[in-house]
Amino acid sequence: MTADRPSPMVELGAWLDEVRAELPASGNRALTPEEQTANLDLARVAARTSERISAPLTAFLAGVALAELSSGDRATKLRAVVVGLEPET
Repeated sequence: MTADRPSPMVELGAWLDEVRAELPASGNRALTPEEQTANLDLARVAARTSERISAPLTAFLAGVALAELSSGDRATKLRAVVVGLEPET
């Protein structure tokens, strides 16, 4: 894109498809809606509990750690991590 024209926003699903296409093929890399929600919750907790820059790094760490699990198990484990890290009110 040139400096004259802003880059167009890409819808989330299309963006994730583009990202997956750039990564090496391995296993089930598609995110289920449950995984998306749990991952966004994890990023929210990280950003509000620590420095904001911890959100993407936390999501990356969780992705690496849970990569070998099935999508259902990943979502369940992500939700458990969110509960474990969420500050008590």
